[in-house]
Amino acid sequence: MEKYSVLLVDDEPEVIQIMLKKIDWEGLGFTVSGYAENGASALEMINQNPPDVVMTDIRMPYMDGMELSGHIREQYPDMRIVLFTGFDEFEYARTAIHLNISEYILKPVNAAELTETLTRIRADLDRERKEQQNIDTLMRYYNESLPAMQSRFAVMLLENQIAADQIERLAEEYRFSVEKPFATVAIFHVSRTHMPEGGDYQVLRMAVWRYAYDRLKDRWRVLFFSYQHDNVMIVQLDESTDIRRLTDECSIVARNAGHVTGAVVTVGIGRVIRSVSEIRDCWLGAREALSYRVIFGTGRAINIREATPGGKDTYEIGGEESIHNILQKIRMGDDASLREAVEEYFSRLSDHFLSLGQYRTELTGLVTAILQFARKNQIRMNEVADPYSNITGMDRAAFEDWILSVCLDLQHRLAAARTSSGVSYVDSARSIVMQNYQDPDLSIGDVCKSLGVSESYFSGVFKKTTGESFVSYLTRIRMETAAQLLTETTDKSYVIGKKVGFLDANYFSYVFKKQYGVSPSRYRKKEEDK
Repeated sequence: MEKYSVLLVDDEPEVIQIMLKKIDWEGLGFTVSGYAENGASALEMINQNPPDVVMTDIRMPYMDGMELSGHIREQYPDMRIVLFTGFDEFEYARTAIHLNISEYILKPVNAAELTETLTRIRADLDRERKEQQNIDTLMRYYNESLPAMQSRFAVMLLENQIAADQIERLAEEYRFSVEKPFATVAIFHVSRTHMPEGGDYQVLRMAVWRYAYDRLKDRWRVLFFSYQHDNVMIVQLDESTDIRRLTDECSIVARNAGHVTGAVVTVGIGRVIRSVSEIRDCWLGAREALSYRVIFGTGRAINIREATPGGKDTYEIGGEESIHNILQKIRMGDDASLREAVEEYFSRLSDHFLSLGQYRTELTGLVTAILQFARKNQIRMNEVADPYSNITGMDRAAFEDWILSVCLDLQHRLAAARTSSGVSYVDSARSIVMQNYQDPDLSIGDVCKSLGVSESYFSGVFKKTTGESFVSYLTRIRMETAAQLLTETTDKSYVIGKKVGFLDANYFSYVFKKQYGVSPSRYRKKEEDK
């Protein structure tokens, strides 16, 4: 039987001793945790070790029972209070209704009456404890099942199964609210075509999920769930710029997860959002970012804002799979695949017995999708003066040729815009280096922060555009500047080293010799001897 603790408070020690001796505390289910001679001492004891029940006299020095009861009720509202009161104090004590006194017992204390009072209090405590335990059990079950309910809610969001006016309310019920100012969606995709020999895809996917979750859960507020054979993560962000750091960390996780499990892991990251209602759009952006792995490569994270010129999402337009397929091939930049996609679309039209009106509606949808795609990617189509007139003015073969030419042109422009965007980042980075190479702390992280892009994206663009890594470029600029200073000034080598960002003279000499094959002093002498 569970025991409840009791604190006895009375300024007459003999009264306490009588209660200790005449009451079968153990048999009633109580233990006396201590006793005090006044309210002040009792309150100190309560604060150190709160009992379940306080039995106190009213008249005591320093702090009486009524004042003590007031403190108890303010700090420990569920604690039971029993007042011992004289006949002349009884009505006075009863007027303190707001103190919610459990029982009043007239002095002198009668053992039988006190036993009856304790029995009632015991039954009341048992009932309350049982109710509380039931609530605790229910809360434990609820918390254990909450991740599964949150995952189901997320899936319903992605599948548009929740009415717009219900999203925020349900999100709060499922503790799914975006509590931080921003959020995004990341999709961890495990390739089915590059599997370890004898590997099981579902086991591999779960291994990647566990690895990613363990690496990210302590640094980000995340919710992981599975959807359409991919691991999906909703991440909350303090700042919108945190998505750059998230992209870099996801790239590291993708590479390491691949190394540990043997899987080929690519992460697609959507745009930054502010509310739960935007999660579906963000997920579509993350899914679109994944499709760019054929351009940027696998085993890394791809941010949709960095993958598309102008930083706009270019996810699915319309409901026709074949239209989406054409737009996908435009993005990928392969002429042959684009031709096949256009042929497949018109072949599909031929396989259906469409009326003239239906046929024109289909073509209008195609043209609209292409023009919307161009606009979302900030590509102007000025030469297409009145595209819809071609629907009625051309036969099928001519219209198909025209659509293909428009798509090919759009494809080439998109590739050029993507290249231009990358070149712009590289030019800006070069400018930053030329202005700051003297700073010994200058790093690729500083440059990417200034440009607002992730390191993983910038590194690939810089290497592809210049043919060398950013670190190699920075080192080369520093060494070329140092060589120039060695020939044009009489500064000591360590002074020149500091001027080009090297605080350690020995390390500067080591890097310089690696670049030019001789030490700084030998280089200067060779130039002087020419």
